[in-house]
Amino acid sequence: MPRSTMSEDVQGQIKQLILDRRLAPGDPLPTESELMSRFDVGRVSVREALKALQAVGVVEIRRGHGTFVGSLSLTPFVEGLAFRAAVRHQQGEPSLYELMRVREALEAGVIEGVASGLPDEDLDVLRGLVATMERESAGGKVTRDTDRAFHLALYRSLGNHLLSEVLDAFWAAMDRVRDELDDRHQDPATTCADHREIVEAVAAGDGARAARAMHRHFDGIRARLAPPED
Repeated sequence: MPRSTMSEDVQGQIKQLILDRRLAPGDPLPTESELMSRFDVGRVSVREALKALQAVGVVEIRRGHGTFVGSLSLTPFVEGLAFRAAVRHQQGEPSLYELMRVREALEAGVIEGVASGLPDEDLDVLRGLVATMERESAGGKVTRDTDRAFHLALYRSLGNHLLSEVLDAFWAAMDRVRDELDDRHQDPATTCADHREIVEAVAAGDGARAARAMHRHFDGIRARLAPPED
């Protein structure tokens, strides 16, 4: 069996072992020697498999301590999205526009569920973040940290950790590519107004209004990134 195929086979077996043993992030994995014996493969194949799994967050190799189940974060997914968008942009493709449209579709599609019953304490958090945006806007720029915190807080009440991670992954991917491509944020006053309208629509329990507000929030960047019409 070719080495690359052997490594992929071992990767699959290690992932199955994690599932079979119901291991959680941070739990220790068998030693290299134990994996070699269990899977009847050589040390090189085990090490290549572990390095490949470490690259995508499935395992964590701690020098001198062993190998553990990784954080299973979406960071590799974010890196892949951002790099894909940057490379394709250099080839003249509207990759950042496509990335933005996926994020817009996700957020606008989910927000109606948020508007159906956001707890008062979460509304208070969102209004506090809008107030922070307004203070920052007076200085000429709404910070990325505040914008990111707003979008995370908006969907927290749904209790869907995967959804929150995926939405945040698209936010992070767009942010990283925006740096590389020197794409600037909207006017800070417009940013504040958009976020304020989103909160008030959610507070009113008006899902359709909230969805419209979310789409409007993306208007500026959509206009800048839209590919030219033929």
